[in-house]
Amino acid sequence: MRTHSTCPVHFPMRILLPGLMAVATAVGACVHVPPASEPGFRATYRCESGRRIQAWYPSDGAAVVVHGGRTLRMTLAVSASGARYVGGGLEWWTKGSGPGSPGTLFRHLSDGTSGEVVEQCEQE
Repeated sequence: MRTHSTCPVHFPMRILLPGLMAVATAVGACVHVPPASEPGFRATYRCESGRRIQAWYPSDGAAVVVHGGRTLRMTLAVSASGARYVGGGLEWWTKGSGPGSPGTLFRHLSDGTSGEVVEQCEQE
């Protein structure tokens, strides 16, 4: 059993852990959506699950995707057709633009390929 500590303040774990969880939850709920004054193309997608995905394309090689309370900064990846962006363990694949254009969020596998579908959406 350890009898001394280099830490001058001691908190019982049953008090510290719930506080840390509350802070992590509050920080995770904060989503940064760039203001409309930022340059680039913006689109909102309605998904089959009822959720919405907001996407901002600040340049040809990047996308910022907001899904489920997470803001994902993604970079353009190779695709046979459409635009495919990868980041945060997910990939966002769109084909075309304008109302009704499809967008699909996939899990991104460690070998660089697409995994299971997370969301299937259409641009509003």
